[in-house]
Amino acid sequence: MATAASTSGEPGRRRFEDRVVFITGAARGQGREEAVRFAAEGANIIGVDLADQLGSIPYPMATPEDLATTVAMVEEAGGAMVSRVADVRDLAALEGAVAEGLDRFGRLDIVVANAGVMATSLFTELSEEAWDDIVGTNLTGVWKTVRAAAPAMIEGERGGSVVITSSIAGLKGLWVSAPYVASKHGVTGLMKTMALELSPHNIRVNTVHPSSVRTPMIENEPFTNLMRSDLEHPTFDDVADVLNPMQALDLPWLEASDIANAVLWLCSDEARGITGVSLPVDGGNLLL
Repeated sequence: MATAASTSGEPGRRRFEDRVVFITGAARGQGREEAVRFAAEGANIIGVDLADQLGSIPYPMATPEDLATTVAMVEEAGGAMVSRVADVRDLAALEGAVAEGLDRFGRLDIVVANAGVMATSLFTELSEEAWDDIVGTNLTGVWKTVRAAAPAMIEGERGGSVVITSSIAGLKGLWVSAPYVASKHGVTGLMKTMALELSPHNIRVNTVHPSSVRTPMIENEPFTNLMRSDLEHPTFDDVADVLNPMQALDLPWLEASDIANAVLWLCSDEARGITGVSLPVDGGNLLL
């Protein structure tokens, strides 16, 4: 049975020629980077994003304008994109996005379940709203994403790949991050069950586990103030002095392109024998 990615090593052939990739959280950050990178390698994109603000999330979230920018960047990279404003907690909305993508592109090969949110608080002071928003988006939203996409992948009988964005928080505990840690551990276990259940269809399922990535999730005033509460007027560059010692490599943070490199590799035929794996992309954070 053929896999979702093209055979590697063919001269002049892009790894994802004519493939279709469903990406959540596509409006900016890692999701945007992955959408553009897949498009540059021949894929068409189905991309969704909430593109709205959740009241419990302290940093500015993506907007419809951000999602439109992603569409323009995908097209500039040579791909086409079906985009929808959709909440990953809404299964019907996700199914609608997949159906629209199938109508336009005729197939679905790859899923990148990337949408995620975070907020910081001691668990004893955490609001129910924040717990529900974070776990609902990061864990239930991943289940609904793959639930919406898997039937089309199975029906296509071409195999495929699912990559779920977890975190180092899916492999260890972190202070003031109870719902984030719980949700990211949750998707790590969910991935293993999905990998088993989809293996008869030659659909591989894996997780990636970034440490701090320079995206709007951390490059914002609340996170900067939390990390550098010792300074009166900290800037994001001041955060480097705190984050750098958390990684074995001399890197205060990773870039979205670092995570995209890992995601595209996991979705390619270069990783055709890899499923059920939790891949840290963390600068050696978990070594310390």
